[in-house]
Amino acid sequence: MRADYVFTNASVFRPVGDTPADSVAVRDGRIVAVGRGVDRDVIGANTQIVDLGGATLLPGFVDAHVHPVAAGMQALRCDLSTLAHDRSGYRAAIAEYAAAHPEDHVIAGSGWYGDAFDGGFPTAADLDDVVADRPVVLSSHDGHGVWVNSRALALAEVDAATPDPPGGRIVRDHDGKPTGMLVESAADPFNRLIPQVTPEFLRRALLEAQRQLHAVGVTSWQDAGVGIPAFGLTDILATYLDADAAGELKSRVVGALWWTAEAGIAQMDELLARRAAAGQRRFSATTVKVMQDGICENCTAAMLAPYQGGTCATATTGMSFIDASELTEITTRLAAEHFQIHMHAVGDRAVRECLDALEVAVRSTPQFDGRHQIAHLDVVDPSDIPRFGALGIVANIQALWARRDTEIVERKLPLLGPDRARWHFPFGSLWRHGARLAMGSDWPVTDPNPLWAIHTAVHRTGTRADPHAVGTDVFDSPLQAQEAIELRTALTAYTAGSAYANHDAERGTIAVGKVADLVALDGDVFGAEDIGAVQVALTMVGGEVVHRR
Repeated sequence: MRADYVFTNASVFRPVGDTPADSVAVRDGRIVAVGRGVDRDVIGANTQIVDLGGATLLPGFVDAHVHPVAAGMQALRCDLSTLAHDRSGYRAAIAEYAAAHPEDHVIAGSGWYGDAFDGGFPTAADLDDVVADRPVVLSSHDGHGVWVNSRALALAEVDAATPDPPGGRIVRDHDGKPTGMLVESAADPFNRLIPQVTPEFLRRALLEAQRQLHAVGVTSWQDAGVGIPAFGLTDILATYLDADAAGELKSRVVGALWWTAEAGIAQMDELLARRAAAGQRRFSATTVKVMQDGICENCTAAMLAPYQGGTCATATTGMSFIDASELTEITTRLAAEHFQIHMHAVGDRAVRECLDALEVAVRSTPQFDGRHQIAHLDVVDPSDIPRFGALGIVANIQALWARRDTEIVERKLPLLGPDRARWHFPFGSLWRHGARLAMGSDWPVTDPNPLWAIHTAVHRTGTRADPHAVGTDVFDSPLQAQEAIELRTALTAYTAGSAYANHDAERGTIAVGKVADLVALDGDVFGAEDIGAVQVALTMVGGEVVHRR
């Protein structure tokens, strides 16, 4: 009964009430011992002993809301996500990529931030002298907007006479001409200009994303949109199934099947068939993702009261993508079929509409442990905060956003006004009112490093390790400090909380019998002034070391 690995001299993160430990033994992919000191009986000739020198040993991080294939595609295309927020830098990178890829009929990429441009939006004029002979289609870092050049506008036949589509907006100049910035569904004609990706390319993208997630300690995740028509993606169900069948998918993954708003209830049979087709070794598709609104920065998040000027149209309250009565029908039917429901809600009206719909679904299926969740929660009306705990709805938070980035301070907070800004990412209030918290990155919208997000959840400031923490007060002035959560709470949310949201009882804590998904850090996270500066030294998935720094 010899162990394959023994981690010792570690600061082992365990649930409150569990006996403190400094050593963990692993055999055949499972944790077989947790305690003080090394039991010599478990050490054999082939046991690998890892002395952590007092550094923290955590359960593997579980990302509860991520788009890995899109992130992998981003890394393989014109990737602007690693650059500083600078117009000149973006232009230089695009020119360099275009010169290096003359075979690309369309320059496709993503990762730019709006605060690099006057008014928060780029224009075709920013691209036309960089690439004029080919269309350029670049998704914003958040996936809710696309930046194109004049060649792309011409090929898509979008001009001053083109009306805004349902659920989208063509940004226009004072004369009504498209500027080169498209919001939400208005981007669809431009994404269609991009040649359809091959299955081989999608497989490469998934495996590249898995490598990067392992490098930051993420050992399992929920893909928040299998079939999502964003980021230039095609359907990726087969991508996961093929990688799983080939043994290339190392992590446990729950796929959230995309709900197509226009298709309505008629798509239910297809969703049932897709769920049945999944469920191989490490991938299942037991969740459905429902998108209810957009984002505040584009004025498409659904708000209870109008936005306060800026780039928003007069008196607009944003967009609810699905009518409230239909949303209730959808959630009730999905719950009746025992689908977990994963909802996107950014604005306070969208949050309320989702809670109202889920309340009916929960009460109509009391025997079903759905663990339904609402993601993002940028603004929550205070009267709705207690409803999460009361209904058992998981608050799926992307904590990295809760800081004073220039983009937040200049583009977003003025649209909300001071009263709503008080309830901007109310993590602490949700926790104090009994909500279960799960955490995710929304990568490639923002970086997948859990420690960066945890730093912000705890301090409501940016970590100096993050190049996208940009702003004069981002490191020193907390964004709504009263909404911070404790470090132990944040770590639990990104491990046991997200595992709970994934219906995964075998991961999320360090205990005998659990799957050996473990993350060794290079220091003690509880003693770190800047949590984001702590790095992952080793990642283990199912007893296999998949990353070592």
